[in-house]
Amino acid sequence: MNEIAIIGAGGFGREVKWLIDRINVFSKQQEGEEKWKILGFIDDGILPGTLIDSVPVLGGCDYLVDYKKELFVVCAVGEARVREKIIKRIKKNKNINFPNLIDPSVAFSEDLKIGQGNIICAGSILTVNVQLEDFCLINLDCTVGHDAKIHSYVTLYPSVNISGQTVIDSRVEIGTGSHLIQGIKVGESSIIGAGTVVIRDIPGNCTAVGSPARIIRR
Repeated sequence: MNEIAIIGAGGFGREVKWLIDRINVFSKQQEGEEKWKILGFIDDGILPGTLIDSVPVLGGCDYLVDYKKELFVVCAVGEARVREKIIKRIKKNKNINFPNLIDPSVAFSEDLKIGQGNIICAGSILTVNVQLEDFCLINLDCTVGHDAKIHSYVTLYPSVNISGQTVIDSRVEIGTGSHLIQGIKVGESSIIGAGTVVIRDIPGNCTAVGSPARIIRR
């Protein structure tokens, strides 16, 4: 059994704890043993020793920077820029490994190309020839269509639908219930507001909302 720590003890951190519990149940049913032992949460804003859903807070990110043994770590921070900043800091510690956590209910094809440190939550579907780079977060009940490419540190909030041949650049955040039609490109570090319908390309470093999407901030 591998030891794992969860960065972020907020709402999504607790959901990732639940995701790991679900993986353990499935692993025990299929292989006779659990895959993960949750060592604790990592959170700069909570006193070490505090129990969150019966799991202790170990400390802040400094705890991981100085960790001397092999440890698996998952970053449960939704905000893309913050997640990138945290990962770049702790990656300097070569004892830290970043697994992909995929809920047992997720449907995906065998040709999925996936990097490291990704989280894919329950009920999501990734179809054929999808590419997913590093440290992406695909929340509950999302769909990703054929030949889509999602670059690193992208966040899809619940119930996002991405159609085929779509390209999502790094650090993009796509709000709950948004829809992207086929062949769309979203530029890096842009934010798509909840419920947005994207029918044209969105440039980088902007915020778009509405149906159809319109840019409200650059």
